[in-house]
Amino acid sequence: MFSYKNKFYKPDSLLKKLLKMDWLLLFLVLIICIIGVGALYSAGNGSLNPWAMNHLYKIILGFLIVLILSQLKIKLIMNFSVALYFFCIFCLIYVIYFGVGDVKRWIDLKYFFFQPSELAKVSIILLLAKFFTTYPNNSKNLLYNIFAILLVLIPGFLIINQPDLGTGSMLILLGFSIIFLNGLSWNIIFSVTLISLISLPIIWQNLLEYQKYRILVFINPELDTLGKGYQIIQSKIAIGSGGLFGKGFLTGSQSRLDFLPEKHTDFVYTLISEEMGFVGSISVLTLYFFINIILVREFLKEENFTNKILIFGVSFLIFLYVIFNIGMVTGLIPVVGAPLPFISNGGTSLITIFIGLGIIQSIRVSRNV
Repeated sequence: MFSYKNKFYKPDSLLKKLLKMDWLLLFLVLIICIIGVGALYSAGNGSLNPWAMNHLYKIILGFLIVLILSQLKIKLIMNFSVALYFFCIFCLIYVIYFGVGDVKRWIDLKYFFFQPSELAKVSIILLLAKFFTTYPNNSKNLLYNIFAILLVLIPGFLIINQPDLGTGSMLILLGFSIIFLNGLSWNIIFSVTLISLISLPIIWQNLLEYQKYRILVFINPELDTLGKGYQIIQSKIAIGSGGLFGKGFLTGSQSRLDFLPEKHTDFVYTLISEEMGFVGSISVLTLYFFINIILVREFLKEENFTNKILIFGVSFLIFLYVIFNIGMVTGLIPVVGAPLPFISNGGTSLITIFIGLGIIQSIRVSRNV
């Protein structure tokens, strides 16, 4: 009886798993989340509603998801990779006909809105890790790589068709980077790059008018100072007016007077820059930097290739979110609609990143168990 309990019942196993989690990583994430709640409190003109309290609830849910996933073995999570991918494909097709919103990107689930394009990013990471593990040592095979590329392009083009060029481009970049990590031949990379460059005129002709205009306004915002160029012009004014130490919490004129659009989502970093200045905005970037350093460290010490793909995918996804958002609000890339991780108001994108962190914690906890 004693040996039975000793073999199958380990009361201290939960504690051991909790101790194996990377609490430094989660602590840094928590700091950024607190900054996010503060920024959304400011965006709501000093009120917890409608954004700050809602964001806080999602953060609590996100950390619970991390805790739950950390207790599951990574092999169990990987078993759902194919099902999750096809679920996302189904949802992306569903929003074409039954989606809600001006551009039909969300599914109305009565109590909350679900954006399948965000979850699709995690599904791509899991599916490619599964595919490359199930069929290893084929990185030089052309058909093998074409199939992997198609797995990425199918959801990517469905998202771009919504239209959501930013999220679709992010997913494609994420997928291609994982394929490259698997050992994609340089000949294939050169060929795809050449074909892409040749296809640029065709791609341009097939863009919607608003997408063409958005690119033109990105090159020269003064083309439409009160329309498409308004966001980036006001964003630059707000960032510049913040100076070194900012105007102070709740005292940003651009955001207070509603000159800054989407200050609770895509342009929340602009609000932080105006109120907290260069020091505050660079501190936020530093926190993201250390989070990625921790993830890169996990990637380098991981020996299992499947786990390396998963860690790289989550790390690169967070990196893309930050680069797209900061590049967008500073005018370095076109306004494509990309949330700032843990700070911007947005349920599905936030939960998606927490799922990614939960996967990494599962890898860490499962190691040497």
